[in-house]
Amino acid sequence: MSIWTTELAGTLHHDTIDSQVLRGNPLGDPHVRPLWVYTPPGYEQGDQRYPTIYVIQGYSGQVTMWANRQPFRKPFIETADEVFAGGQAPPCILVYVDAWTSYGGSQFVDSPGTGNYHTYLCDEIVPYVDQHYRTIPDRESRAITGKSSGGFGAMITPMLRPDLFGALATHAGDALYEYCYLGEFGKAARALRGHDHDILAFWKDFQSRVALTKQEDMVLILLLGCTAAFSADPDGTPRLPFDPRSGQIIPELWDRWLEWDPIRMIDRYADEMRSLRAVWIDAGTSDEWYLDLGAEAFKDGLLRVGVPSEKIAFELFPGKHGGMDHRYPLAVAWLAERLKRDSQQL
Repeated sequence: MSIWTTELAGTLHHDTIDSQVLRGNPLGDPHVRPLWVYTPPGYEQGDQRYPTIYVIQGYSGQVTMWANRQPFRKPFIETADEVFAGGQAPPCILVYVDAWTSYGGSQFVDSPGTGNYHTYLCDEIVPYVDQHYRTIPDRESRAITGKSSGGFGAMITPMLRPDLFGALATHAGDALYEYCYLGEFGKAARALRGHDHDILAFWKDFQSRVALTKQEDMVLILLLGCTAAFSADPDGTPRLPFDPRSGQIIPELWDRWLEWDPIRMIDRYADEMRSLRAVWIDAGTSDEWYLDLGAEAFKDGLLRVGVPSEKIAFELFPGKHGGMDHRYPLAVAWLAERLKRDSQQL
């Protein structure tokens, strides 16, 4: 056995999906995408159907990064496999989704600035997986999980598509925008001084050199991607929610961002939230984007609209925004228990 690789008890399938809705996307990004599907131990030996957990990534994440090995830690693919190989939870199919864009991410929404990534996830990937794998093809046996921007996607997707997803897990998901985003705008306005106060001039410079070699790169690329997702013009041009010289908020554009704040969405989608069978919420108490406060607000919002407390798992743990991959298999095991269902009844 190599010390650099671990043989899985289950099987990781490397599929590709030819997306029709991503053809001709504004950034010219590939419409043929990788899709990794994990089937648990015993899948090949029977005809049982399984619940499904969809896994979506944080900003700048690509699906191949799930195989990255960090010092002294195993990749999530291996720690999730151990959950099922060790009998810690009922077996599930895991679906690792690629929603990368040239800007670094899509926020899993449909936008003229990046493309129709929400439709891609819900109307192409879910049907593909149900057609090609022995899933239990209904929302009561389907969950979605993610961290950071992926946690945001995991929060909003069951709101928008309650017909598809009946449970979620969010690890430090983007929420409570006055804390997680607003504080970044001043930093970005200062950084844009070096780019003639123009986010697209920054983008041109960013493309011309080795990425992430300037101090302001990550702040500005995150801003560009979220702007393209939340406040792009109909022709796809990203419109910053603040004046790039003074940093003053532009209310009509900032309001478009706030429409996507999961905390503000809860009341609009109260019925959908009450229909969920399970919600996992966690974050580090020292999160740099104050997403521990967002986690608290999301939990409080769910309780306010009538989601029973017994359906919610909530925990704040010592830690920052990074290095929380040890939390992922905990949520998978918790979701798997709540998605458990007798497939013979279907």
